[in-house]
Amino acid sequence: MAAKVGIIGAGRVGTTVAYTLMLSGLLTEIVLVDLDRGKAEGEAMDMADGAAFTGPVRIYVGEYADCSDATIIIFCAGANQRPGESRLDLLRRNYEVLKNVLPPLMRCWKGGVLLMVTNPVDVLTYAASKITGLPPGLVIGSGTVLDSARFRHLLSLHARTDTRNVHAYVIGEHGDSAVFVWSKATIAGVSTDEFCRRRGIPEPDREYIAARVRRAAADIISRKGATNYAVSLAVRRIVEAILHNQHSVLTVSGPLDGAYGLHGTCVSLPSIVGANGREQVLALPLAPEEEVALRKSVSILQEAQRQVGL
Repeated sequence: MAAKVGIIGAGRVGTTVAYTLMLSGLLTEIVLVDLDRGKAEGEAMDMADGAAFTGPVRIYVGEYADCSDATIIIFCAGANQRPGESRLDLLRRNYEVLKNVLPPLMRCWKGGVLLMVTNPVDVLTYAASKITGLPPGLVIGSGTVLDSARFRHLLSLHARTDTRNVHAYVIGEHGDSAVFVWSKATIAGVSTDEFCRRRGIPEPDREYIAARVRRAAADIISRKGATNYAVSLAVRRIVEAILHNQHSVLTVSGPLDGAYGLHGTCVSLPSIVGANGREQVLALPLAPEEEVALRKSVSILQEAQRQVGL
C-alpha cells in the first residue's frame, strides 16, 4: 500500500524522523519541508542515496503543496530546547512558528492525521487543534510515548528482564509534571513489586526512576545538544499504528474530552491509535494520588496556555 508522509522541519529531529521512517519500510514517499531549503535538500539527497539498501522509498524536498496528499503530517519545526531550559520555556518561540506555518499548510493539505512533535508538545498540540479546526482525534502529539518507553526501560533494567515484557505508562504533560502510573505498572502480568519479589531483588526505587525519566532529555541535551534518536523511534511507532490501523494503546497527547472530568488542554493518556488517529481515550482507574497529580499537570499546561492567549 502506498503511504506518504510530510515532515515539516528538517532539523535534527525532523531529519532523524525521516531517516528512521525510511528504514522502517512503512512508507513509499517522504517529503521534507523547511525554510532552509538547501540544508533540507542536502539531507534528502544523502538519505535518498541509500534507497538501494532500504527498499523502494522516495525522499525529497518540497513545499506545502507537495504535502497535499500526505496521510500524515509530522510537525517537527521550531527551536530546540537549550541546556537548562524547560520544554515550556520554548512555548512562545515555537507557538509563533506554529501560527506562521499551519495556515498555509492547511490551505494545501487534503487532510489526514497531524502528528505534533515540536515542544512543548502538549500546548502546541492544543494550539494546532485550535488553528486547524481538524476533528480532535486527527490532531495528536507524540506526548509521553517516549517517557513511557524510558519508564519501561528503567524498570526492565532494575528487574533484569526484557523491556517488551514491561507494561507501564507515563501520563499528563510531556515534561516536569509527568505522572507515573505505578498502580498499573506490570511485568509478566503481575505488579512490578511482586515480580521483583519473585526474582529475589528489591522493589524499584520509585522516586529515583521518576527523576531519571524526568531529567532524561536535559541530561542528553547537556551532553550532545538535542534528543533525536529515541523520539524518532517513538514517532515511527505512532506512524506504524496509524498506517496499519493497529488500534495500539499508546500514550499520545490530544484534546481532553472529559476524561476524569477534565477539559481545556491536551495531555497524554493511554489511547487507542489507528487509521483515524487517536480513536478512543482510555480513562483507566488511577490511584488517588495519581489522579491528583494528573489534575496538577493539567493546571500547569492550562496556565502556560493562558500566557500565550490560548
